[in-house]
Amino acid sequence: MNGKMKKIATGVLAGVMTLSLAACGSDNSGSGNAAATNSGGNGNSGSGSGGGKKVTIELAISKSSQDSAFVAQDVLDEFEQKTNIKINLQLLPAEQTATVLQTKLAVDEVPDLIQYNLASATTDLNLERNFEILDNEPWVSRLLNKDVLSAYGHVYSFHYSQDTGMQGVVYNKDIFKELGLSIPNTYEEFLAVCEKIKASGITPVFMPFKDNWAANIWPAAAFADWAAKNEPSLFEDINAGRKKWSDVPEFATFLEQQYEVYKKGYTNADILSDSYDMAVGKFLNKETAMMFMGDWLIVNVAEKDPNVHLGLFAIPSSEDASLGASPLGGQLFIPKKAKHMDEAKKFLEFLATKEVAQKMVDSQGSVSNFSDVTTPKLPEYKQEIVDQYITPKKTTLTTDAYMIVDRSELYRLLQDEFAGGLDAAGVLKAWDEKFSQLMKDKGVEGF
Repeated sequence: MNGKMKKIATGVLAGVMTLSLAACGSDNSGSGNAAATNSGGNGNSGSGSGGGKKVTIELAISKSSQDSAFVAQDVLDEFEQKTNIKINLQLLPAEQTATVLQTKLAVDEVPDLIQYNLASATTDLNLERNFEILDNEPWVSRLLNKDVLSAYGHVYSFHYSQDTGMQGVVYNKDIFKELGLSIPNTYEEFLAVCEKIKASGITPVFMPFKDNWAANIWPAAAFADWAAKNEPSLFEDINAGRKKWSDVPEFATFLEQQYEVYKKGYTNADILSDSYDMAVGKFLNKETAMMFMGDWLIVNVAEKDPNVHLGLFAIPSSEDASLGASPLGGQLFIPKKAKHMDEAKKFLEFLATKEVAQKMVDSQGSVSNFSDVTTPKLPEYKQEIVDQYITPKKTTLTTDAYMIVDRSELYRLLQDEFAGGLDAAGVLKAWDEKFSQLMKDKGVEGF
């Protein structure tokens, strides 16, 4: 990790911390390409109130983020009705999102908008070279916290919220109450909780590892928590080639822990066949009590049934672990080579209007990042996170924040552990080899 990356990661974490304190005309001089470009078969007459020729712009987003408020159908429909600009979604496989976007940027087949994470964009996507600076957009002056959207002294991204996602163990509070369970503070206590839940006839943990990125939630939080408490310079050393992932024995232990949860029969049987999109149903039907995931899952479940009471606690990989702060914040970026620059900026302006931003903040229970948009009363689960983790400063950025290469191969290796092809040590050894090659290909000094 270079100095810039460290600064960005720290800035994002600072933004997370700010949450606890806060809880309480487009540029029309540009391309002209849009006006001359039809919608690729989606109509070419001005049927919307925006008048003029209909334009379709492309927004690339990971499949794992397709529930984002930015792309809710009613939001997209209202924008199209008002502007005659249609948003076409490019849904990218979660484990290949970075690679696909890197390729698109390299061959100038860029979408007009990208949803990604600021910390990762600085490393994965070469933020300064590839993305538009948004300092002069009209909504910027209304921001309460520019830091969470900024890098290198400039605003590069958009979001209506200061809030970043948290990762840990999503759990059903009602099941815990019915069984007289407490939040585990150690790995041994976690296994004891699993045993009691299993005895009740409920699956303790849902592992949807067909989507291999889901296998990364436990280690990404556990690795980062260990490094923060024991070797703060670890990821900087790894990214400089001075240390390897397999040099840390505790990392193998954390991988073995997650595998042990499966081997002890505390999970769904078909973990490599079950996918993330099944998770909401599993919680709605009380088929499972826990899942290693981000708090976005809680929002998704609440949207279906607000009477299902879910909470989040830290991955119990070690005693008194910190809660993982996700770098996958889901900000919107505009590539410099976007074909429809003006229309992309109009979309951000639309999202930033007081009316639309308030609607999204309210629906998501988020902390507003606009001075004229009111933060609603936080949902119970989020207030608990603030009180138990953020205010006491018991959060840490997950390992993903420090990765400067594509992680899809790591996700596949984690999946292999559950397929029986590799043990924990084998996963780390194989990742060391792939990581070294990726860093070498990237031209990073030390590899």
